[in-house]
Amino acid sequence: MTKQYPLSTQLCINGKLVDSHSAERFSLYNPRDDSLFCDQVQYAVAEDVDAAVEAAEAAFKGPWGKLKASQRGEALEKLAVMLLEYKEELAYLDGTPTGKSVDDAVKEVEFGATILKYYAGWADKYSGESYPADDGFVKIVRNEPLGICAGINPWNGPIVIICFKLGPALAMGNVMILKPSEKTPLASNRIAFLASEKGILPPGVIQSLSGAGETGALLASHMRIRKVSFTGSVPTGKKIQEAAAKSNLKRVTLELGGKSPSAIFDDCNFDNAVWWSVFAITQNTGQACFAASRVYVQESIADKFIEAFTKGMSAKMNELNPLADKSQLARVSNFITNDAGRTKILVGGKQHGEKGCYWEPTVFYNPAKDAQIYKEEIFGPVACISTFKDEEEFLRLANDSEFGLMSGVFTQDVNRAMRISAQLDSGVVGVNCVSFISLQAPFGGSKQSGLGRELSHHALRSYSEPKTVIINMTY
Repeated sequence: MTKQYPLSTQLCINGKLVDSHSAERFSLYNPRDDSLFCDQVQYAVAEDVDAAVEAAEAAFKGPWGKLKASQRGEALEKLAVMLLEYKEELAYLDGTPTGKSVDDAVKEVEFGATILKYYAGWADKYSGESYPADDGFVKIVRNEPLGICAGINPWNGPIVIICFKLGPALAMGNVMILKPSEKTPLASNRIAFLASEKGILPPGVIQSLSGAGETGALLASHMRIRKVSFTGSVPTGKKIQEAAAKSNLKRVTLELGGKSPSAIFDDCNFDNAVWWSVFAITQNTGQACFAASRVYVQESIADKFIEAFTKGMSAKMNELNPLADKSQLARVSNFITNDAGRTKILVGGKQHGEKGCYWEPTVFYNPAKDAQIYKEEIFGPVACISTFKDEEEFLRLANDSEFGLMSGVFTQDVNRAMRISAQLDSGVVGVNCVSFISLQAPFGGSKQSGLGRELSHHALRSYSEPKTVIINMTY
C-alpha cells in the first residue's frame, strides 16, 4: 500500500502556507479508480497574487539579489538534493491525481533534480561579452536578471516542468511565482514551502499559487511581473501572450502543443523504428506535447511495419497508466467518436475496462487529411499511421501542419537524414529516435508550437536582459 502524506492544499506565499482570500475549495480524484483524493484545494485570487508579488520583490531586491552567482548555484544544488530527499512524497502528491505509477512519478522527480543540478553548474558560468576599444570605446555586455518571473505549468509532467523553469530563472538571479495546474497543485506548493522552511532559499524566491485559468490570467497581466513562461495548450498560450502584451509587454516563453510526424524509411533499422514509434505515443499514456502521433511509413515496408507496430501497441494494453482524469478521457473519446466512421482502426479505439480512466492504445490507418485525429493534438495513446512513396511526399505531409515541435527520421542513410532534418518544420528533429529531449540542447517549437526555448544555455537567455556598457577611453 502506498504511504500517505499530508496534503499541501494551501498557497505558499513568502515562505509560509497561507489560506487563499477565496473561501472556495476544489477536489482532486485518482483516475485509477475515480476515488476522491482531496477536496480542500485552494485557488489564488487577485489579493493573493498581489501578496506574492510583494514578497517576490522584497526577495529580489533583498537577500536573494545580494548573493554571488556561485552562491545561487549552491542553493540550486541544495534544492536538487531536497527533491531527492522528498521524492516519494512529491511523487505521491502529483502522481496520485494523475494516475501515474509510483515508479514513473519518482523518476520524474529524479529527472527534475537532475535539471536543477545542471543549472546549478551554469549559475557562475554564463559569461557576458566585451569588445576591443579600436574605436576609442570599450564595450561590455552584462547579462542581468529580469526580476519577478511567473511559471504557469501543466499537469502531464508537473515537477519536471517546474524544474525546466526554476533552474534557469534562479541561476540568473530571478525570483519565481509558480502556478501549477489545477490538477497537480500539491507538489508545487510543497516544494516552495520546503525550500524556505529548510533555509535553502530566502522567503519569496519561490512561491506557489494553485489555481485554474483565472489565476494564470492574473499573473500574465500583472504589471510588476517581468516574464511569464507557460507550458500548455495553444489557445491558452495565445491568451497569455495577449495579456502579456496588453499589460507591461512582459517577456513570454510558450511551449505549446504538437502533432509530431516521424518517417519510417525502408532502409531503417526495423526493430529500432518499431520500438521508438511505440514508445513515442505511449510514454506518459500519450500525454506528451512531443509525442510522435503521425507515423509515416514508406510503402515498400508498410505491411510489415504496420503489423509490428500494431502488435507493439497491443502489447501495451495492460501496461499504461490511466489518462489524467475524466475530462481527458472524454476528450480522447470524443476524438475517436468523431472520426471512427471515416477511418479504419487497426487496434484499440475504446476505453479499457470499466473502472478508472484507462484508454486502449489506438492506431488509425490512413486517416483523411482533414480529420480531427490527423490534424489536432489528442493527448492520449492514439497514433495515425499513413504511407508515403518518397522523401518529397513525406516532407509535404509532415510540414502540412500548424504544429512544429518534434519530428523523427528513421533511416541508415546519413545524407538523407541530414537532408530531411534541414527541411522539416520543427524545433527538434530526432534521427533514428523521436520524442526525446536532452538537457544540453534547446527544446521548443516553431509555428503554433510556441515561442522561445527551454533547456540548455538557451533557457538562460530567456531569463536575462543584456545590458551594454560603453566606456569612452579617449576623454
